[in-house]
Amino acid sequence: MQTGSYQGLKITNQQKVIVTDALVVEAPLQININNTAYTVVMRTPDNDKELVRGLLYAEDIYKNGSDFIFEILQEASQIPSIINVRIRKEDLGKGYLNKRTLLSVSSCGICGKQELKDLDIAGEKLLSNASFSSEIVHTMFSKMHLFQKTFKASGGSHAAAIFDKNKELLILKEDLGRHNAVDKTVGALLLQDALKKAQYLLVSGRVSYEIVTKAFIAKIPVVIAVSACSSLAVDFAKEFGICLIGFTREQKMTVYSNPDFLKNIADV
Repeated sequence: MQTGSYQGLKITNQQKVIVTDALVVEAPLQININNTAYTVVMRTPDNDKELVRGLLYAEDIYKNGSDFIFEILQEASQIPSIINVRIRKEDLGKGYLNKRTLLSVSSCGICGKQELKDLDIAGEKLLSNASFSSEIVHTMFSKMHLFQKTFKASGGSHAAAIFDKNKELLILKEDLGRHNAVDKTVGALLLQDALKKAQYLLVSGRVSYEIVTKAFIAKIPVVIAVSACSSLAVDFAKEFGICLIGFTREQKMTVYSNPDFLKNIADV
């Protein structure tokens, strides 16, 4: 299963319609080596054995040409969630023997997680009195684009921008990685003791679960992406009380989570 159906409210030039979009499935996979938790990767469920084989090869954990034993230990909704690979001790490479922490991602994803339980985040849903229109959302993106100097020069960077309740730009940062850009903006506001002013997080690319999680931890109730949202991003946004908006471009936007926020959207 590589896509899932999610309902959203698509707004185009002040017109609205309920749509059902196919979003890429994002799900965690815990990888055990010889029954010991090693890392968690975020991936689109499919070809998991091939994914693990390539990952262990790239990380110099198992470069032997022969196959290994691949066991599914746990599933969630018929999707493998914990697997175990059996590799002879003498075949384990330097990457494992050095016990280096894996940085394994779904386009920048999670870092240093060893078990699925490490992904748990506790906390109450965010509450907000945010009020905005689709026109204002596009205006905020226009402001964001003005300050993307690295992107204008190279075409190779992502940006994250945080706005306050008055839709004024508080901070914008760029980075090769989407998640790094978000971390930079939050970090900058923390250093300024101004994170409490954050109300809207805009990102230049797509949104996976981790960006939604970062917004929740920073208590930012609205996340707006220029591109797609993953299935897990929508699921987490609904759980966290975050209004998640994707495909924000060319006077269009699709609201995927927490319809209770819609009463605060002036033109809906």
